[in-house]
Amino acid sequence: MLEQAAPSIDAPARRPAEVPLCVDLDGTLLKSDLMVETLLSVLAAAPWRVFLLPLWLLGGKARFKRELAQRAQVDAEHLPWDARVLERLRAQHGRRRLVLCTAADQQAAEAATAHLQLFDEVIASDGERNLAGARKGEALSARFGERGFDYAGNARVDLAVWKQARRAWVVNAPSGLAASAARTTEVELELPREGGGMKAWMRALRLHQWLKNLLVFLPLLASHRFVDPTAVLQAIGAFLVFGLCASGVYLLNDLLDLPADRRHPRKRLRPFAAGSLPLAPGLVVAPLLSLAALVAAWWIAPMLAAVLFGYYLCTLVYSLILKKRVMIDVVVLAGLYTLRIIGGAVAIGAGLSFWLLAFSMFLFLSLAMLKRYTELATLLADGRGAASGRGYRVEDLPLLQSLGSSAGYLAVLVLALYINSPESLALYDRPKVLWLLCPLLLYWMSWVWVVAHRGRMHDDPVVFAVTDPVSRWVMLACALVAFGAT
Repeated sequence: MLEQAAPSIDAPARRPAEVPLCVDLDGTLLKSDLMVETLLSVLAAAPWRVFLLPLWLLGGKARFKRELAQRAQVDAEHLPWDARVLERLRAQHGRRRLVLCTAADQQAAEAATAHLQLFDEVIASDGERNLAGARKGEALSARFGERGFDYAGNARVDLAVWKQARRAWVVNAPSGLAASAARTTEVELELPREGGGMKAWMRALRLHQWLKNLLVFLPLLASHRFVDPTAVLQAIGAFLVFGLCASGVYLLNDLLDLPADRRHPRKRLRPFAAGSLPLAPGLVVAPLLSLAALVAAWWIAPMLAAVLFGYYLCTLVYSLILKKRVMIDVVVLAGLYTLRIIGGAVAIGAGLSFWLLAFSMFLFLSLAMLKRYTELATLLADGRGAASGRGYRVEDLPLLQSLGSSAGYLAVLVLALYINSPESLALYDRPKVLWLLCPLLLYWMSWVWVVAHRGRMHDDPVVFAVTDPVSRWVMLACALVAFGAT
């Protein structure tokens, strides 16, 4: 806590209990921005409204916020409230007047904070006046008198308010702001920012999910061109561009999926959902990463850029619409995995193998259903009946288990048919050795479903496959079999 005597201006001789405490919302009480929250809610519900945003902005920022507030449905209970601020406000509740004073729209602010049952009054933007900075200071001075209120804020724009406040609470502020506030009034409380920074961005980018992009190397291995330096470099380039594009998609998906993530026992800890990262920069970084990936892919091979663009469009439509559609979502997820393999093939100029595409489609359909099965099993353990933002219910668990395991076994059947095909006979000196892959994959498919049934599956089965010791031994054995068949 930072305390310092106020400047020469004397505060009115009023008891602390008589001085209202005015609290900012965005970044102070709420570790997020309510305008961006409402924007994402509006776009997630009706993506076509993105074309209306410029028209709303023509009416000014206050009008823009009102248009969003009238259309948004924000899950107030699960917003990332700052527990430290809430604790102190609850201690003050009933002892002094608590006022929410925010640049957010009045309707949105009242809806978001109603369940808190803390504030005696809400002062906010009204659709015509954007209550930020100096305007907020003037409004509070007119309402309570100069130096007649305390104010809790977090940004440099709040310095204009602190100049007219009796005391300041400085919350989640950038470096040096508390010292600047102390030159204008007495700083009663300083709560430093928690989390955030580069570590949070690395988590949001989900670099560990780049493991999925190792699929781009399958065409290189299947065509036996892993000793071709040019092909290897092109495959590495494909891996990187798919990684950049995927990270951009993950950011966008997390931004659009905030309500569902905040209800999930593990996903609620994701940086955007938890409020560790501001939402607005994410809206900028997400498309920039994907654009950089497309430019790099074009430089490697124009066809790779075309495949990557198709991948991006599919993920975008999936995030906005298809993830809410039962069964369509898992088919699309399986297709996205297969697109990575297609991208790896076009990057090195290899032909697309019917057998490889058929095998991957069945395999990844099984893993996509395994992912949904795991989510539903978690909901069942928590006593909930349906997945938020999804079309599945816990009653679907037996069906998903049946369909998912069947798809996995069909992938093994495709592999068995390939082993005796002319393509296999042309590539391998001892193709019959490849038959050993069948029992290995049958065992592994059965193993992952047993693990899921016992409630020990990772949220992402592909990540599980890379980190699980049993899966690693199976992959090693499969690699030895393939080597022995050459």
